[in-house]
Parts: sequence; structure tokens; C-alpha cells
Amino acid sequence: MTSIQEWPKGLRALVLALTVVVGSSVLFAAGEVTVRIRHRLKYGNLWGIEDTYTIDPASTLRVPVAGGNFGPIHINSRGFRGPEISQPKPASTVRMAFLGASTTYCGEVSSNEKAWPHIVTESLRRNWPAAQFDYVNAGVPGYGVQDSLKSLRVRVASLQPDVIVIYEGHNDISGIGLELARQQGLATQPTEKTLSWLSKYSLLWYLVEKNLMILNKQRTALRAEGTLQIDRETFAAPFEGDLIELVTASHQVADLVALVTLSAQLRRDQSPKQKVQASVTSLYYMPYMSADGVIESFESFNDIIRKVARETGALMVENENSIPGTKQYFADSIHFTDEGSRLQAERVSRALMNSTRMREIVNRKTSGATP
Repeated sequence: MTSIQEWPKGLRALVLALTVVVGSSVLFAAGEVTVRIRHRLKYGNLWGIEDTYTIDPASTLRVPVAGGNFGPIHINSRGFRGPEISQPKPASTVRMAFLGASTTYCGEVSSNEKAWPHIVTESLRRNWPAAQFDYVNAGVPGYGVQDSLKSLRVRVASLQPDVIVIYEGHNDISGIGLELARQQGLATQPTEKTLSWLSKYSLLWYLVEKNLMILNKQRTALRAEGTLQIDRETFAAPFEGDLIELVTASHQVADLVALVTLSAQLRRDQSPKQKVQASVTSLYYMPYMSADGVIESFESFNDIIRKVARETGALMVENENSIPGTKQYFADSIHFTDEGSRLQAERVSRALMNSTRMREIVNRKTSGATP
């Protein structure tokens, strides 16, 4: 038998190339299996959180799969994350409804019970033990204010909530920012649509490509040159009109409407290194911004939330920075960990329990009086 060294040079090169290709394929396949198993453990399926939604044919809204169980995420029969709710609503029940996006849905926390809408409702139960409470977590990842308005009208209003809590704006920042970036020649389409075709079929490739883009953005996060220039009043103007419409519609449904200012990991008083780390996912979805631009956008939106609350009579929930801007409380730039969700619930619960209108609602329910 001849040794490999005696083979013709061309044949040796071919064997080596095949070995590299096969070895790389095996490693890639092993990596793909590993990340899909991780996603299965987290979401109960082989791809990820996107498979936990469907399109509602009546409203064309993206909604959670009714009755779905995806790892720590459990969806009730009406398509909301959380426990079942009685319908028609018992007359003695104080029903809470929480409108928002992924930061209300809380896909990053370890269980339904760790999502802040659940914790808020439990806090109210403890504060008013004689009252009956239930809740609707109508938060859905990807929703903006207009989506929440449509959801209110076609999915939530018929459930007759007594209190509506609105935590909206993160996706509106991205949407408005993208449109302005297009006008300034800085962007043409959302980041996810710039990924390669392979990322649609390989979860491993998607994660690698996404993280490479994040690393590249981290290097320029603190630069103002070549990024979106924000005029705070102009930037937030579309959000103001949409939010007024949502709050007005909510007042027509519920006795009390609360507006919650947006909390994020990125803060003005952080060091440059901390800002880069805290802005990672925000800049992935908004690569046309700088870290300081992201801060400006959040501050402008919070100014509008406060203004709309004053003008519409909504209950204002502030103290967004009472949640420290660290990884202990944020899973990424805006989504809460279990600890962050707990502190978010604390600030919302505190405002509700201090509300005269909330006390009137509870007293009416417990006494059996009619509105």
C-alpha cells in the first residue's frame, strides 16, 4: 500500500480540501444543532420566538398562538400571555389590561409569573385583598402604538378592562428613526432585511452574522459623524399624535388609563464603555444612530409621554431610571431580566396604588356599587 506522501500532488490537495470541507460541515452542523437545542429549551421549538406567533385573519395583527406553550412562555386560549380570564367578566373583578410590545410581553424573563404585568396584578391583590383582580397582557413583540390601538379595538376592548396600562414607544423610535434616516440618506431598509439569505435557514449563521454586525457597530457607537441628526420636537411629533389617539381610545374603554415612561439600559451618566455595552441591540436595529442619538430619542419620547398624560388626564408612571442600567436588570438594551421586570412592576404598582381613581375603582368593585 502506498503512503499518502506517494500520492500525486493533485490528489493530495483534493483529499485535503475534501477533509477541510467535511470537517467544517461537521462542525457547522454540530453548532447548528447546539443553538437549536438552546432555542428549544428556551422557546419550546427549534427556531425561536417568531414561531410563537400567528397572523390573526380578522385583524391582520401578529398575535401569540392561542393555547401555546413555548418553554417558559404560556399563552391562554384567547392568545394572550398569561392565565385564562373569565368572559363575560365577573362584575366584582377589577380587570387590568397592559398594552405594549416585547417589553410588555417579556419574552426574556424566566416564566409568565416573572413578567411585570403579572407582578403588578399580584401586588394589587396583596394591597387590596378584598378585591378580585385579573389581567390581560396584550403586549406583542414588534407592536408600535398604532398596532396597540388596533389590538385595543379588536381584541381587548370586548374584555372590558377597568384599567389600561400603556408602555409603548420602543418600536416607534425605530420606525420613525428609519424614515428620517432614509430622508438623510443613511438607511434604506430595516437591519433584519440586510442579512444574507443563509440566515433565513440557519440559526447558527443568523446569530454569527448578527453578532458580527453588532461588533462592527460597537466600534462606532460613540461617533456622531455619519449618524442620524435628531431634532427632538420633530422626531417625536408622529409619536405624539399616535399616542394621543391610543390614550383617547383607551379612556373610552377603561375607567383609568396609565402611561409609563420608557426605561432603557443606556444612560447619559454612563462611561463611554458602559454606553457601548448598553446600546448594543438598539444600535443593531438602528445602525444609523449613535449611542447619544439613542439617548436623545428616548428622552424625546418620554417628554411626549409626560405631555400626553397631562393633556389627557392619564395617570403618569415615571421614575424610569429607578431600574439601574446594568445587565442585572436588562437582558439587552431595552428588555428586562427577571430583576428588571420586578423593578418595572414596582414603579407601575406604586403609581396605581397611590392613585385616587384606582382606589375608587377598587372600592366600587368591593362594595358592589354601579359606576
